[in-house]
Amino acid sequence: MNKTRLLLLLTIAALIALFFAFDLQQYLNLEALKHRQAEFDAWYRAHPLTTPALFFAAYVLVTALSLPGAAVMTLAAGALFGLGTGVVLVSFASSLGATLAFLVSRYLFHDAVQSRFGHTLQSVNRGIERDGAFYLFTLRLVPLFPFFIINLVMGLTPLRAWTFYWVSQVGMLAGTLVYVNAGTRLGEIEGLAGILSPELIGSFALLGLFPLLARRLLDGVQQRRSLKGFRRPRHFDYNLVAIGAGAGGLVTSYIGATVMARVALIEKHRMGGDCLNTGCVPSKALIRSAQAAREMRDTAKLGIAPAEPEVDFAALFESVQGVIEKVEPHDSVERYRGLGVDCIAGEARIVSPWEIEVDGRVISSRNIVIATGARPSVPSIPGLDEVPYLTSDSLWQLRQDPGRLLVLGGGPIGCELGQAFARLGAEVTLVQRRDQLLPREDLDAAAIVEQSLRQDGVRVLKEHSAIRFERRDNARVLICQTPGGQTELAFDTLLLALGRTPNTEGLGLEQLGLTTDSRGAPLVDAHLRTSIPTVYAAGDVVGHYQFTHTAAHQAWYAAVNALFGAVKRFRVDYSVIPWCTFTAPELARVGLNEKEAAERGIAHEVTRFELGELDRAITDRHERGFVKVLTPPGSDRILGATIVGAHAGDLLAEYVLAMKHGLGLNKILGTIHVYPTLSEASKYAAGEWKRNHKPERLLRWLKRYHDWRR
Repeated sequence: MNKTRLLLLLTIAALIALFFAFDLQQYLNLEALKHRQAEFDAWYRAHPLTTPALFFAAYVLVTALSLPGAAVMTLAAGALFGLGTGVVLVSFASSLGATLAFLVSRYLFHDAVQSRFGHTLQSVNRGIERDGAFYLFTLRLVPLFPFFIINLVMGLTPLRAWTFYWVSQVGMLAGTLVYVNAGTRLGEIEGLAGILSPELIGSFALLGLFPLLARRLLDGVQQRRSLKGFRRPRHFDYNLVAIGAGAGGLVTSYIGATVMARVALIEKHRMGGDCLNTGCVPSKALIRSAQAAREMRDTAKLGIAPAEPEVDFAALFESVQGVIEKVEPHDSVERYRGLGVDCIAGEARIVSPWEIEVDGRVISSRNIVIATGARPSVPSIPGLDEVPYLTSDSLWQLRQDPGRLLVLGGGPIGCELGQAFARLGAEVTLVQRRDQLLPREDLDAAAIVEQSLRQDGVRVLKEHSAIRFERRDNARVLICQTPGGQTELAFDTLLLALGRTPNTEGLGLEQLGLTTDSRGAPLVDAHLRTSIPTVYAAGDVVGHYQFTHTAAHQAWYAAVNALFGAVKRFRVDYSVIPWCTFTAPELARVGLNEKEAAERGIAHEVTRFELGELDRAITDRHERGFVKVLTPPGSDRILGATIVGAHAGDLLAEYVLAMKHGLGLNKILGTIHVYPTLSEASKYAAGEWKRNHKPERLLRWLKRYHDWRR
C-alpha cells in the first residue's frame, strides 16, 4: 500500500475512532432525536440557511464513513425540514456520501482484491459490467440489505462511479420518502423497526425485481421478434437435432438421448469429425511412429547400439489409418443408434428456427445445435493457388516421403507435425511470422519446445512473413520478408498450419438472420444460444477454445440449455480449461501462465520445479522440462500451471482437478504419490512452494527450543 492510501486509511480510522471516543452516537438515536426536537426547531428558525447546510455535510460524512445513524438522521430531516426539503436534502446527501464510500473502497482495496482474486471473480466482473445497474437498483430498493455494505462491496467491482451514483439516487428515493415522511410524525414512532412493515418491504422487493423482470421480458420480446416471419410447426419430429457428428454433436446427441429426448444427429461426411479422421487420433498415431524413429537413433544413452530407421511412408500412413479404424466404433452410427439417436447422413441447411432440410427432406425440432466444427484456414497469399499444398485435413492421404517439407505456421499443429516429419527423416523448415513459436505460451516453455525441434533437425525461421509463392520450372519457392530483407525458401511439399475457420457455409445462417462474426462463426451468449433462441452452437464452430475436450464440455451446456432452458439455464464454465501441445517434450497448461497474468495485471508468485531433479525423469532419460505453478502472493491457491516434459498432458490432470475443486498446493503436498513416477513432480513443486513460505520466525524459536533441550 502506497503512502497516500495509507494516509487516507489512517485518516478514516481516526475519524471513526473520534466518533466513538466522544460518544457521538448518543445524538443519533431515536430517543435523543425526540428529546431534542424542540432545540433543533429553534436552531433551524434562528439559522434557516446554515442548518440545512450543516445537516447536509453531517449526513454526507456519516454515510461516507459508514457510521451508524443514517436512518435516524433521515427521520430528523422529516421532523426538522418537512417532507419536501427533507427528501431533497437526504436524497442528495445519502447518494453523495454513498458514492464517496464507494470511491474510497475502490481506491483503497479494488486493485488488491482484483489482483488477488481477479481470476476467480471474472464471471462476477462480467456480470457487474453487464447487469450491475439492475442489481444495484434492486439492492437499493430492498432495505433488508445494509446500505453501507453495498457501498463498500460495489467499490471492489468494475461498476462505474457515475452509474453507482445515479442508480443510488433513484433506487434510494422510495426508502427516503418513507423515512422522511415518518419523521414528520416523529412523536408517533416507537422504534425504527416499526417504520417498515413486512408488506412495505415486500413491495420494495417486488419493485426492485422489476428491472430484472423487465430485462427478461425484453429478452422475450427480442426472441419473438427474431422468430417473426417463420411458421412454427404444430408438432415436432424431434426435441433436439445436432448438426455435425464431431465431438460437439456426438456429446450433444448422447446427452439428449440419455435424458430420453428424441434426438437426431446429422452428418454429411464421416462420423467422429475432425478429431477421429484428420485431427487428434491420426496426428497422435503419427507422433508415436516418429517417437519410435527417434528412439532408434537415440539408444546409445541406454547402452544399446543405435540404428537408423528405414521409414516406409506408405506403410506408416496405412498404420495410422488402422488406428483410426480401431477407434472408429466408438463414434459409429451403430453405436449411436443403439443409444437411441437417429443418425441421418446428408448435408443440412437450417430453413427456419425449427426446421432443417437434409438433401431435400425437411425435419422439425424444438431446438437445434450447430456443431459443424472448423477446417484449416487457407491464407490469401499470391501464388498459393499455383502450388499444391497440404493441410491437417488432407495430409493423411500422403503415401510417400514429402522431401523438403515447408511448414507454414508455428502454432501447436505446425510444431507437432513439423517435429514428427523431421523425426521420420524429412527435411523440415518451419516458418513463423512472429518472434516466438507457440505465442500463447510463456517464452521459457516455448523455448524448450523450439530447442527440441531444432535438435530433431527442424529449421526454425521466426519473424518470417510470407509474401508470395512462385513456381520456377519444377521448383517451388516461398518468398518471405524478414527483419534483414527478403529471402527465398525452396520446398517440395507445403503444409499449411495457420489456424482454423468455422464451418458454416451452406447452413443457411444468413437467410435465417442468425448473427455471426467476421469469420462466419455464430455469436453465442453465455448459455451458447445464438441470436435465434431455438438455435445453439458448440465446439470449434464457436471458436472460443478449439479443442475436442472443450467441444464436449460446451456440448453438455448446449444440450441441457436447449432441452431444459425454459426451467433452468446454465452459463458455460470456462474457468478451468486445460490444453496440451503434443511435441516432444509436451507442453501442457491450465489456467493462467506468466504472460497472461502480466497482461491482466494479476499479482502472482511463480513456483518452479525442474524435471531434471526428479528420479523417474532421470531413469527415463527425460530430464528436459519443468513444472511451473502460479499462485496469489502468500497463498497456495492455484491460478495456473504449465508443465513442459514427457507426458505433460497426463501430469496436468492433477492441477485441473485441484483448480476445479479449490484444492491448493498444500493438499497436493499432503497426497502420497507413487515412487518413482513422473507424477511426483507435482508433489515436489508443491514442496518447493512450501519451502518458499516456511515460517522463518517460528523456526528460529524452534531452534532455540531444541538448543535448550540439548
